[in-house]
Amino acid sequence: MNEIAAILIAVTAACAWINERWLKLPMAVGIFALSLLVSVTMLGAIHVGFGALPDAAAKQLASIDFSVLLLQGMLSFLLFAGALHVDAHALRSFRWQVGFLALVGTLATAFIIGIATYFSLRWAGFELSLPMSLVFGALIAPTDPVAVIGALKSAKAPHELETTIAAESLFNDGVGVVLFAIFSELALNGTTPSPVSLSVFAVREVVGGLALGGAVGAIAFYALRAVDNYEVEILVTLAAVMGGYALATPLGVSGPLAMVIVGLIVGNKGRELAMSQQTRVELDRFWALVDTVLNSLLFVLIGLEALVMDLPLRAIPIALAVVVLSLAARSLTVGLPVALLPRWFRLPKGSSKVLVWAGLRGGISVALALSLPKSPERDLVVLLTYTVVLFSVLMQGLTIGRLTRRWLGNACGPADVNEPTGNA
Repeated sequence: MNEIAAILIAVTAACAWINERWLKLPMAVGIFALSLLVSVTMLGAIHVGFGALPDAAAKQLASIDFSVLLLQGMLSFLLFAGALHVDAHALRSFRWQVGFLALVGTLATAFIIGIATYFSLRWAGFELSLPMSLVFGALIAPTDPVAVIGALKSAKAPHELETTIAAESLFNDGVGVVLFAIFSELALNGTTPSPVSLSVFAVREVVGGLALGGAVGAIAFYALRAVDNYEVEILVTLAAVMGGYALATPLGVSGPLAMVIVGLIVGNKGRELAMSQQTRVELDRFWALVDTVLNSLLFVLIGLEALVMDLPLRAIPIALAVVVLSLAARSLTVGLPVALLPRWFRLPKGSSKVLVWAGLRGGISVALALSLPKSPERDLVVLLTYTVVLFSVLMQGLTIGRLTRRWLGNACGPADVNEPTGNA
């Protein structure tokens, strides 16, 4: 395990340094592209007969349980760090809009992608059952908070739009994971849950996750208010994240939703009423570092994962078509309502296009796909997922800043000099 950690840190540091020194791409995009290049180079070396080192690296990577590492380890920190800087006052003003996008939008996107993928694959001669197609729809529907939250910074997008996109991406992860669990049960066990059992499961996950987050956040708030030592207070936030997420599984509630609520409480009420100025500065520095390191490691893992995935390459053309399907589904479920109801959403003109293009997919989708049991259907789902994530990070991530400024025009603030406009 120490060897794997050392290799990942070394590769991440090298990719980050090369990107900062020469490429000057947004960090997540640059690291992902470079790690993917490492994978392709190693695969090429295996193909031409120089396979000893790549084979050894592949064996090390194959020993990593990607889904456990992300879903049970990194995700809690990433969601907390993302929620820590969401303005709760602005979120309260847009709570119904965010709720609609995160709940109704995610549900509709999952069903549209799942059903469209099922018929598209059948037309192209590939076998993927309808339940497994819905599993794919559920895992690809949530947007990636890691990629989305920083996407509009350099474009100086309006604060209300930035808050809406960030909050949606944080909350729709919990909805997506619940949907994934339901459809996985149907696909893998062949049983059809009753409407009552589905409702109980969904309510327990969502309401329980929100309640757990509120309880842990309240405990953390009172603990922070009782002391004035930034080192102790940082430890309190770490305990809240790790302990709260660990409690979610045995309680049968949504850990991702719980972490979002804890982050909102600590980042708003805690920052305002329970922290000194020094604690605020040190806490922000600590969690910014955690977010950057884990974000970088995550995108290196996604890039290197290409080295060990057994992918049905003949399905690549239909996988590219699924990329278009995923964008079309988000246009229908998110872009269209925002465009048709501008007074209710209260967002600047052109926001519907930004919301569609800012729907990046990332590590959560890959982790969910890789958590499925080995099978030919699983390999096809992984290929579809990986293709969508690849396009999302490299194409949408690089262009979202520039396109946001074009679509919103004067609604954006003045751009910083020498700041890249595609930050992801």
